[in-house]
Amino acid sequence: MFSETGKISRKIFSVLLVFFLIATAAIGMTLVISWQLEGVAAAINDAGSQRMRTYRIGHLMARGLGNAVLDTAKAKEIAEEVDYFETVLGDLQLGDSERPLSGPRNGDVQNQLTDVQRAWRGTVRPLVLAYLSADQAQRALTLDRFDRELEPFVHRINQLVLVMERSYVDDTNLLRTMQVSLVLLAILGTIILIRFFIRLVIQPVSVLHAGMQRMISNDLAVRLPVDSDDELGGLAHGFNQMAEHLQLAYSTLEERVEAETRSLAQRNHELGILYTVTSFLSEPLPQDALCQGFLDQIKFALGADAGAVRLYMAESQKLNLITHDGLSDSFLKRERELNCGECLCGEVIQSGMPAVFDTVNPPVGMKLGSCIREGFATATAFNIVHGKRRLGVYNLYFLKTHPVSAQEKSLLETIGQHLGVAIENQRLRSREKELAVFEERNLLAQELHDSIAQGLAFLNIQVQLLQDSLRHGRSDEAMQTAGQLREGVQESYDDVRELLVHFRARVLQSDLDTAIANALVKFEGQTGIATELAQIGGGTPLAPADETQVMHIVQESLSNIRKHAQANLVKVSVSRNFGAIEIEVQDDGVGFDTVNEPNVQSDRHVGLKIMRERAHRVGGECQITSKVGEGTRVRITLPKEARKAV
Repeated sequence: MFSETGKISRKIFSVLLVFFLIATAAIGMTLVISWQLEGVAAAINDAGSQRMRTYRIGHLMARGLGNAVLDTAKAKEIAEEVDYFETVLGDLQLGDSERPLSGPRNGDVQNQLTDVQRAWRGTVRPLVLAYLSADQAQRALTLDRFDRELEPFVHRINQLVLVMERSYVDDTNLLRTMQVSLVLLAILGTIILIRFFIRLVIQPVSVLHAGMQRMISNDLAVRLPVDSDDELGGLAHGFNQMAEHLQLAYSTLEERVEAETRSLAQRNHELGILYTVTSFLSEPLPQDALCQGFLDQIKFALGADAGAVRLYMAESQKLNLITHDGLSDSFLKRERELNCGECLCGEVIQSGMPAVFDTVNPPVGMKLGSCIREGFATATAFNIVHGKRRLGVYNLYFLKTHPVSAQEKSLLETIGQHLGVAIENQRLRSREKELAVFEERNLLAQELHDSIAQGLAFLNIQVQLLQDSLRHGRSDEAMQTAGQLREGVQESYDDVRELLVHFRARVLQSDLDTAIANALVKFEGQTGIATELAQIGGGTPLAPADETQVMHIVQESLSNIRKHAQANLVKVSVSRNFGAIEIEVQDDGVGFDTVNEPNVQSDRHVGLKIMRERAHRVGGECQITSKVGEGTRVRITLPKEARKAV
């Protein structure tokens, strides 16, 4: 309908262009006429000056009669006047655009000018030239003849001026007529333009504005007449389309709001289910309790009549029923263990795709005997996954037909992923506990081997020596050996007590400094060796597990000092600097050679390997430096970056 565009703009441009051309032409004509009037005025002025010049020539000729010979100066003056008269006649005939000076404007002016030229060149000019060349007697006769021709000639010039003045009056009247016409044209053009814009622009815009006001007043039935095929007609058509669309939208608004409300309520319900299930799965529960609680939550949320959780065993490639609700004993007997590809659940774990089946019209080839015998109308199966690993399947069963929407299916798949993460986290926590127990047992075995085992080996040798001494009746040697046995038993007893203290120790104080201070008090009371504790800097405390490992290292260092150092003073310093922690244990004992003594470099040396392992476990480093006669220094360093990495 509106295939052509820009019609209003073309109409407006055309009207304004026509008005401009007419106005420009009229103004141009007035300019031409005014220019011509200026030239005519100059011509009238020059023609009028010819009369005065004719009389001047007669006056100069009359003054020259008194001398027998004509004065040269007067003759020259007369000749100049004649030449100038001739020049002016030529200008009046041809015109001069530079002055400006107009030539003859019409036939009357041309005829009168020709008559003047004929009289001048045929009678007057020859008399003047004869006067200049005649003697005194002839000059008088010539002057008489000139006087007789003077008045008729001047009369001709007067006629020429009158004719030119009439032409000037005619041009002036024409100019005034053009000016009046311009005024009338401006008035008429303005009226035409006003009516044109009112009809073409203002009235359609007013109609459009009135329609908008009615629409603002909720009158959606308003429609505008489409009277033209221009831009404003297109606006009216678009307005009608918009009004129709708004009317239709308003009529269906309540339905759409109700539909959106139902959709929003459904989404809120799904989010509530997801939040409830994920909150439950975040609790640290055993696997069976986790699966049972999950099944209870999802079964209640979806209104299912029964449900089950099955986990996949990769070794046997079977699905084992972990927990269930609402299933009969016969169902459990038949489906307690399923092979991959068997029944609904086996298909799902094998394909990785969730399934929702109507048992009344099951898919071709799908065996749903157990579900049908239980009386379920709808059976579902969704994967339990962690990453890309399928951990199992969970089922929801409905006694009545229960169509599962795409949104519910997506929600149940997401919940299956959360259950997979929770099961995997539970497995990881169990493995972490097993690993921690294994590490502690390993440390216990190492300490028993490095301390008590060596003591028992020594006692075994001493017992053999005691038996040999008693067998041969060497009582002195037997008594000496018995004393060594007593010392070995006492040392083993002390080692056992120290080990018990190590493995039962936990940092119950509020910070590591207090725990170290208490350990030094006990050490000083048991050994009589003086101790000093220096605390440098401050900061956040270590994690409880890290503090326990650090305390084990400090206690192991104090144990080595008690056994081997023969020290008089032990200094312990705890330094904190921007998150990094450095603990140093130093004694003034006998020390040892870390280079030449083979047992120092061996991991079998008492406690040293264990101390390094504990420091490495918390992301730190344990350095042991010693010299014979200069004591030993144990430095534990825990950088801030290493602590974060751990």
